[in-house]
Amino acid sequence: MTHALITGGAGFIGSHLAERLLKAGQTVTIIDDLSTGQYANIKPLEGNPNFHVVIEDIRNMQVMDRLGSQCDVIYHLAAAVGVEKIISQPIATIEINIGGAEAVLQVARRYRRKVLLASTSEVYGKGVRFPFSEDDDTLMGATVRNRWSYAATKAIDEFLALAYHKEADLPVVIFRLFNTVGPRQSGQYGMVLPRFVQSALAGKPIRVYGDGEQSRCFGNVYDVIEAIYGLSESPAAIGQVVNIGSQEEVSILELARRVKQRAGSESDIVFVPYEQAYESGFEDFRRRVPSISKIQSMIEWEPTTLLDETIDQIIHYYREKMNDGGNFT
Repeated sequence: MTHALITGGAGFIGSHLAERLLKAGQTVTIIDDLSTGQYANIKPLEGNPNFHVVIEDIRNMQVMDRLGSQCDVIYHLAAAVGVEKIISQPIATIEINIGGAEAVLQVARRYRRKVLLASTSEVYGKGVRFPFSEDDDTLMGATVRNRWSYAATKAIDEFLALAYHKEADLPVVIFRLFNTVGPRQSGQYGMVLPRFVQSALAGKPIRVYGDGEQSRCFGNVYDVIEAIYGLSESPAAIGQVVNIGSQEEVSILELARRVKQRAGSESDIVFVPYEQAYESGFEDFRRRVPSISKIQSMIEWEPTTLLDETIDQIIHYYREKMNDGGNFT
């Protein structure tokens, strides 16, 4: 029986991955300091004898060493998340992202464990060639714009993981996620789709940052988890960097309109300058579209959930939370 360790396992994506691996008959241990993850995400798994929880910072090497010695594969998802957190807490962003990856890779090397490392479409920077392919050059913003610190740290994580693969022959798979969304995602850290849904259901203004013409491709978490699981089983993925995402592109303004319509909301859609939402001089991507031909050459996978279905899933999730008397965080 495979024993998987998931860092950041109480988070949005990590908790869904834990469910998928348990369904596949694996033993799952998660480690999470609950700085952004929520115990409520994993509470339904408490009674499963094959599920174990450790509440700790992954940079605690004594704990990570023990967990690494007991597992077969490590899914490294723990990271600082959300633009708002990155802007307001740049020190934590840099230290957690780089220090966490370093801790995971050191332990994996010691015990010869396979690592699947979560990266991000942010590493493409101000890319102008569409769709983004894994071997494209990247263009980061100036270091005085700390908005780019997240992209830079995740790029360092990738370099470090590939170095361990090249120099130590460590089995490593890097997957770059493009705007993964779905039930359990919090709007607390600026994630756009749950933020829109929360506002629509509460009858509050739906705040669109900038002019709303920037576009994204939102990948449903259930599709994304199947891609991650497929990559974990694929020998061809070892030593590779792979995009995971949807190719259904939508502008942020259109997304707000669709959320409002599907929620049956009377909320106004209002425009908020980036300087007011984040900080002076904030820079954003105009488009972010993945090429998924590489992953499709490795495993039989493609996104199957349409954006409207994903929006409905999130609306249903937050309506249930409201009915249960819970809050939106």
